[in-house]
Amino acid sequence: MGDDSEWMKLPIDQKCEHKVWKARLNGYEEALKLFKRIEDEKSPEWGKYLGLLKKFVTDSNAVAQLKGLEAALAYIENAHVAGKTSGEVVSGVVSKVFNQPKARAKELGSDICLMYMEIERAEVVQDELIKGLDNKNPKIVVTCIETLRKALSEFGSKIITLKPVVKVLPKQFESREKAVRDEAKLLAVEIYKWIRDALRPPLQGINSVQLKELEEEWVKLPTAAPKQSRFLRSQQALKAKFEQQQAAGGDEADGDKDDEPAPQVDPYELLEAVEILSKLPKDFYDKIEAKKWQERKEALEAVETLAKNPKLENGDFGDLVRALRKVIGKDANVMLVTLAAKCVAGLAAGLRKKFGTYAGHVVPTILEKFKEKKPQVVQALQEAIDAIFLTTTLQNISEDVLGVMDNKNPSIKQQASLFLARSFRHCTQATLPKSMLKAFCPAFLKQVNDSAPEVRDAAYEALGTAMKVVGEKAVNPFLADLDKLKLDKIKESADKVELPGKKGGGVGAEKKAPAAKAAPPAVAPARSSGPPKKAPAAKLGGPPKKGKPASAPSAKGKKCPETKEFVETELSIEVCEERSAAVLPASCMQLLDSANWKERLASMEEFQKAVEQMDKSEMPCQALVRMLAKKPGWKETNFQVMQMKLHIVGLIAQKGSFSKTSAFVVLDGLVDKIGDVKCGGKAKEGLTATAEACSLPWTAEQVVSMVFAQKNPKNQAETLNWLANAMKEFGFAGINVKGFINNVKTALGATNPAVRTAAITLLGVMYLYMGAPLRMFFEDEKPALLKQIDDEFEKMQGQSPPTAFRGARKGGAEEDGEEADEQEEDGGGAPDVMDLLPRTDISDKITQDMVDKVGDKNWKIRKEGLDEVAAVISEAKFIQPSIGELPMALKGRLNDSNKILVQQTLTILQQIAVAMGPALKQHVKNLGMPIITVLGDGKTNVRAAAMTTLQAWVEQTGMKDWLEGEDLSEELKRENPFLRQEVLGWLAEKLPAMRTVPSDLMLCVPYLYSCLEDRNGDVRKKAQDALPIFMMHLGYEKMLKATGKLKPASKEPVSALLEKARAVMPAKLAPPPGKAGAAKSVSGGAPAAKSVTCSFVSCSDNVSVLSCKPPHFSPLSRCQGVLGKKAPVTKATVKDEEDRSGVIFILVPNGKEQRIKEEKGLKVLKWNFNTPRDEYVDQLKTQMSTCFARWLQDELFHASDFQRQVKAIGVMGERMEEELEGTVSCLDLILKWFTLRFFETNSTVLMKVLEYLKLLFPTLSRENYHLNEYEASSFIPYLILKVGESKDVVRKDVRAILTMLCKVYPASKVFPFLMDGTKSKNSKQRAECLEELGCLIENYGMNVCQPTPAKSMKEIAVHIGDRDNSVRNAALNTVLAVYNVCGDQVYKLIGNLSEKEMSMLEERVKRSAKKTPAAAPPPARQAAERERPQREHPSNPNATFMRKPAQQPQEDVPNKLNQARAQNAVREHSHPSIPKEFQLDLDMIENDHTRVSELPDLVQHKLDELLEPIMMPEPKIRSVSPHFDDLHNSTASTINFVISQVASGDINTSIQALAQIDEVLRQEDKAEAMSGHIDQFLIATFMQLRLIYNTHMADDRLDKKDIFKLYSCIIGNMLSLFSMESLAREASMGVLKDLMHGLITLMLDARVEDIEDGQQLIRSVNLLVVRCLWRMIRFLPETINSINLDRILLDVHNFMKVFPKEKLKQLKSDVPHRTLKTLLHTLCKLTGAKILDHMSMIENKNDSELEAHLRRVVKHSGNFSGMKSDRGTEKGQDDRMSKAKVSDILSEIFKKIGSKENTKEGLTELYEYKQKYSDADLEPFLRNTSQFFQSYVERGLRVIESEREGKGRIQPSSTVIPQHGLDSGSVPLNGEEMKPAVYYERLKILRQRQGLENNSRGDSGPMRPITSLLSKPSVASSTDMLQSKLSQLKESRESHFQQEQSHSHSPTRCSSPSANLDDLKKRLERIKSNRQ
Repeated sequence: MGDDSEWMKLPIDQKCEHKVWKARLNGYEEALKLFKRIEDEKSPEWGKYLGLLKKFVTDSNAVAQLKGLEAALAYIENAHVAGKTSGEVVSGVVSKVFNQPKARAKELGSDICLMYMEIERAEVVQDELIKGLDNKNPKIVVTCIETLRKALSEFGSKIITLKPVVKVLPKQFESREKAVRDEAKLLAVEIYKWIRDALRPPLQGINSVQLKELEEEWVKLPTAAPKQSRFLRSQQALKAKFEQQQAAGGDEADGDKDDEPAPQVDPYELLEAVEILSKLPKDFYDKIEAKKWQERKEALEAVETLAKNPKLENGDFGDLVRALRKVIGKDANVMLVTLAAKCVAGLAAGLRKKFGTYAGHVVPTILEKFKEKKPQVVQALQEAIDAIFLTTTLQNISEDVLGVMDNKNPSIKQQASLFLARSFRHCTQATLPKSMLKAFCPAFLKQVNDSAPEVRDAAYEALGTAMKVVGEKAVNPFLADLDKLKLDKIKESADKVELPGKKGGGVGAEKKAPAAKAAPPAVAPARSSGPPKKAPAAKLGGPPKKGKPASAPSAKGKKCPETKEFVETELSIEVCEERSAAVLPASCMQLLDSANWKERLASMEEFQKAVEQMDKSEMPCQALVRMLAKKPGWKETNFQVMQMKLHIVGLIAQKGSFSKTSAFVVLDGLVDKIGDVKCGGKAKEGLTATAEACSLPWTAEQVVSMVFAQKNPKNQAETLNWLANAMKEFGFAGINVKGFINNVKTALGATNPAVRTAAITLLGVMYLYMGAPLRMFFEDEKPALLKQIDDEFEKMQGQSPPTAFRGARKGGAEEDGEEADEQEEDGGGAPDVMDLLPRTDISDKITQDMVDKVGDKNWKIRKEGLDEVAAVISEAKFIQPSIGELPMALKGRLNDSNKILVQQTLTILQQIAVAMGPALKQHVKNLGMPIITVLGDGKTNVRAAAMTTLQAWVEQTGMKDWLEGEDLSEELKRENPFLRQEVLGWLAEKLPAMRTVPSDLMLCVPYLYSCLEDRNGDVRKKAQDALPIFMMHLGYEKMLKATGKLKPASKEPVSALLEKARAVMPAKLAPPPGKAGAAKSVSGGAPAAKSVTCSFVSCSDNVSVLSCKPPHFSPLSRCQGVLGKKAPVTKATVKDEEDRSGVIFILVPNGKEQRIKEEKGLKVLKWNFNTPRDEYVDQLKTQMSTCFARWLQDELFHASDFQRQVKAIGVMGERMEEELEGTVSCLDLILKWFTLRFFETNSTVLMKVLEYLKLLFPTLSRENYHLNEYEASSFIPYLILKVGESKDVVRKDVRAILTMLCKVYPASKVFPFLMDGTKSKNSKQRAECLEELGCLIENYGMNVCQPTPAKSMKEIAVHIGDRDNSVRNAALNTVLAVYNVCGDQVYKLIGNLSEKEMSMLEERVKRSAKKTPAAAPPPARQAAERERPQREHPSNPNATFMRKPAQQPQEDVPNKLNQARAQNAVREHSHPSIPKEFQLDLDMIENDHTRVSELPDLVQHKLDELLEPIMMPEPKIRSVSPHFDDLHNSTASTINFVISQVASGDINTSIQALAQIDEVLRQEDKAEAMSGHIDQFLIATFMQLRLIYNTHMADDRLDKKDIFKLYSCIIGNMLSLFSMESLAREASMGVLKDLMHGLITLMLDARVEDIEDGQQLIRSVNLLVVRCLWRMIRFLPETINSINLDRILLDVHNFMKVFPKEKLKQLKSDVPHRTLKTLLHTLCKLTGAKILDHMSMIENKNDSELEAHLRRVVKHSGNFSGMKSDRGTEKGQDDRMSKAKVSDILSEIFKKIGSKENTKEGLTELYEYKQKYSDADLEPFLRNTSQFFQSYVERGLRVIESEREGKGRIQPSSTVIPQHGLDSGSVPLNGEEMKPAVYYERLKILRQRQGLENNSRGDSGPMRPITSLLSKPSVASSTDMLQSKLSQLKESRESHFQQEQSHSHSPTRCSSPSANLDDLKKRLERIKSNRQ
């Protein structure tokens, strides 16, 4: 008991697994009670027992096991999670329970199995039970069979899959155990109840005695089909219905049999397939060609024996079928023909749908062979062709049958009609559509009148069968011309026809089942209740359907006996008067022809009133219109009366039964007045009403023929305009295009432009419906006219035809809707339109010789054959579907070992697709499916070609035929990763657009699941993408059920993926309105959409109304919600609008910067991929969620409706201007979202994206916004992908966007992206990228070529040898653009080319020279140059100098300079603040345009008496190419070339380039030549800084002194450049930011400190950076309102935390401290006490040193607030000022002169003051300053005086002084006096630090106050070192530098680099000795 007490305390679940059996027993008992007590099936309590359930049923103790079984049963019945245990528990039951001796245990085990079936685990249970049949224990086998029998009896054959059961059943009859055999017998009887005779074939092999016993048992069974008596959990509705019927009694239950017939099981499905190809005799193909008929007979008999197998395994039967076809068609021995026909019949019956591939080859041969009259031959051929029909569709063989319907041989005609009659019996209304009847009926009508009676009888039978299948209503319109006798014969034949599976009742009986389904479940109509004709009414109870105009049948096809068009005979005028008098007032009749117009008008008013009040039944339309036509009739001269008449015509046509007879009366008048200004509108209304009454096709035909019989161009133009509008309103149904084309051609040739314009507009509307084939009718027109037509078509590209809303009030709408649906499902698009095109029969041109060539062993001959085929197709343009043996020949070439031939074959197949049109359908199986096989090819280009071909085929055939049968699933079965990913991607693209799919799609699901676990990641990805699309059509339940066949290890992950896919499953396309009554509430009675796409859009538009639902509102439920009532939708719309009224972009402070930081820190994925994976999309969604409006994000990421995305982009475009700041803050995310769209195939979304980008970039450019690297790198590479798009319009837009992009992102940075684009495998992309590169070089010069021109040009030149012609041309054009910039130097840049490539290039250069003989740029281009704003990037630096001197005479140059002058004058006027000295000296350039640019050296500066001459090392300049003078003959091209060398990897080259640029910059008269090149120069400089940092500094082989020289030159150039305001202002913000980043990186580089004088270099850069800060402080008064003060104060606060006041004071230099103080002082001065409000971003403000400092400054500055003064206020002061005021003004002026930043400004103001007040005394202000300062002021004033008076220019460098001491404390401020000793002390310190040694040159004027501190002049060299090259330059400058020559001489190049180096060493030695 002690032990008992221990386990008694344990929890139930622990008891259940206790080692003591009593504990377990007790646990099971308690668990049983607990399971019955838990009410919530999802309670967490169930989870505790999930892993124990198998132990319940497999307990080793019999007593405990019994109780465990009961508990397990209760668990399975009640627990939601029980299904997870099905496999292991049933397995345990089979092995451990079914072998128990106790009957109760077996019973419970069986109940557990059935309960698992009830909870949707039937397949798992069935599999385990079938496994149990292999157990050696007979008891287990018996119980398994018994359980299967019980399951089948209760659940029925819908739940229990019988095929695997029937497969193992025969084996059980062979068992030794009688009990097993007996149980097997009972199971066979139960199976027979459900599938009847289908069970017989599989059991034919069992013992004959057993079979006889079974037959006896089967006979005893009742004929009534059994019913399901136990239901799954998902079938509770059926269960309730079943119980209700059981309670009501047996009769109603019987009546329900018709409602849900038992599913028919095909015996074929239960059979095992037999493989016969390998069993053919080895010599079969030799024997079948043998001369002896006996040998041929032996071969055929062998095949016949094999073909008798009822089910054959699929394989390549092509050769065998060809051999049999040859025997049937050509063998003279009729016995062998018969034998071959039997073989074909056997193969067709055994292969079924798989034989469809070969049907098209055999049917024509069999039909031709029907000329044989021997009965046995005819019978065999009939059996063969009947068997073949069951493997294909009527549509696929229709062309072949129609081809023999007018054969001369009556036997052939008879047998063809009989074959069709037999075939029609297997058809339904869906498979025998009107389009087929329309094709066959005219042929039958011919045969009805044939002279041979047997032919006539066969035609009657065929027509009668068709009438029986589809009903009289559908056939009668085609029989309108038959007399009554023949019509009666057809009806008699129809009555005799018995359709398979029908017991009479014809079409009514056939429609009965659908009608019953449409009825409420509670009502089960009896089999014979009601006449058969009423059944369809229930089915079509919804709103009337409107067909798709593009694919609706012709007008004739619409009519039927009940809704036949109203026909009336022509009435005499007397009768008309009599009838009119009966309905019109007498006064009206009398005044109709009155001479007084007012009386006629009154008569018309009465007439109108009477017509408005008439009923339709009593309105004599013809009589009334004849009265209107009565004199004066349509010649009425008064426009008011005429308007009334025309209006009444419209009323009569609308209200009455308006016949064509009546229409003829009025059409003449309507057409005559359509061009009238006053009456034209009413005439058009009348025509529209007539078209509604008599159909648009008929009316349009009459109207167009009438108007073109006239010569009135106004009428013609307006008629065409009316017709274009009418087509949009009525749709395109039945329009006689051929008739219109001729009239349109006449209109296109008209002399009146209005007529031509109207004709082109009409063609545009027709294009909406007909598409590209329409253009084929106008191929022969003149090119100019053809271009106009193409332009109109291009406008219509991508648009959908508008919804038709007229013309459906007559009968036949229902049939139209059905037919439109049929054609829509077929995907045929517009077959009627395609039928209009004249097609050529090329079968006679496909000769046997050509076919043999295509199959030859020699690849060259095969290629020759393919070339011939391509030529035949090209010549024919449009072809008929009969192409002889070509399909089989081409099929063989698709797996050719030569890939070039495979690609050529694919190209031919694309040709065939376009040429054949929709008739291509019949070749899908035999020629289309092999295309899919090619998708598995290892070569990307072959796969791409195959996909293009496949898309071309699908465009013509639709998807339906590709999905039917097992062919597609067989392709997916191949374990080829390329094939799988391509096919799945294709299906994912195409399936969403389909309303319904064939059931055969389910065959692909097992392989789809296999792909989900494929080892290839791309395959898995594609499979996951396709999963929701498959689910959309097949349903979640079906797909989940299919997982039952997976291995246990695979099932769980696949099920999880299914759940995931279920959440994102797109909504299925709404059915057409006629098929779902509920659709009426979707559109409120609006017409149906015209096409699949439009219908989808229509549904989705309504769905979007509900898009503001909570997140759990799935897409599926949304669509279902739409189909509900309308009231909630309206409410939702209001709410939706409210939600969308706010901003779409939410401004998040520093949001973009944070995202950049996260990506750089690799905290998120870097936006870099080949194809976007899910994780990238999810990441983007997450990032967008914080800054995009919720509704906008939902729309942008909508899973299924692209229109929602289009609308969202539209909203973003509309709000761009008003939310520009938000757009910029989210720009990176917007661009990333666009990149995702670039990987999709939806052209509508793509075009909208490009439209937005074309709006975005100009807007950003206007706002001076520049893309950062992060934004550019995540967008531009993907944009460049689309430049290779196949559509011209897309490529054109992308190129335009790339051009705009260069305005917001440097062209030199776009260049490398384009270079990467040239490496693409897409030839279009390569070509377009090369063209764009050429444009960049042409517009921006060679400096855009990154990393170097030479490297770039070598890569570009490689493409001259490309095999694609467009790429070659593009590469040549790009090289030519370079040639135009730098002449023959291009040959050096591109490197070595092959002889062929070089000759191509030279030829292109020669042609270019001929085409552009020394001309200036085109006027249009010049205008563009003038209009282009002066931006940060050069608009076109080479625009003025584009050609070599040989191509451009010198006299052209002044002309160009005149243009430049005009342009400069405009700029000068718009920028008057630019001083004259910074303008371009055009006179000098004009006079000097023949001079070659020299290579000048750096000019040295001397700083007067301050310092001893110290030399800066002169840059080493390499010798120059002898061709340099020839190459660089123009200023712009020279500068481009030199700038490109700045970024050179060679240090000496770069130093040389910098020396040349510095020479230009230092000369004011030359410096303006740099204008337009500043960004290029700064980018090159930054790239060189980066190159030094990353490469040179790490290279130990390089001399660090050389690097120091390079750094010095760079800094010197920067100082020279930024001293010139006009040039400095050209630098763009993004480039400056990069440059500053490079300089700061240099300052922080520890390696620089190790270089000799490295510290001084860093200090120099530091001061340069500080100078930037001072300049920014100087401009604070202008920029104070646009800067972010909070951010600046935060940065200052952080700086002060790192460098407190005490620490700053300890530094050797006080510059940082003074800079900080000046910044804060200036800010306080400008903002006052408000500055304290801008510390919001600082945490713990009270602890901040900054706040205390600001408070002190604010308090102090309050006393001096009145002292603010600027130049503007000083200039405006009155002349009469007090002495005190004068003192204040001069104090302020001297403050400026003493400040670093305002020196020049102070001197200018002092000069102006002296000019104004000549007697002013400056002595008091100069008295306390140093002598040096006084002389500086005097010299400065002299310089300004000489500049203004024009006495000559003094080089500003002569006024340079060291400004280290000239800060705000350098002049008397606040009473303090600065002694000269201070300056000398500082200079002494500088000498000790060697601060000026080897630094960059001195600045060139007082505009650069800091630079003198950095600079030391080089020692002047002797004049004898001057070279001849610089002599001219020196002379030209001599007059400007006379004052300098005594102090400084320009250093020049030595005669050789070594001389330079020696001289440099001597100077360095002198410097060192002087300092010691």
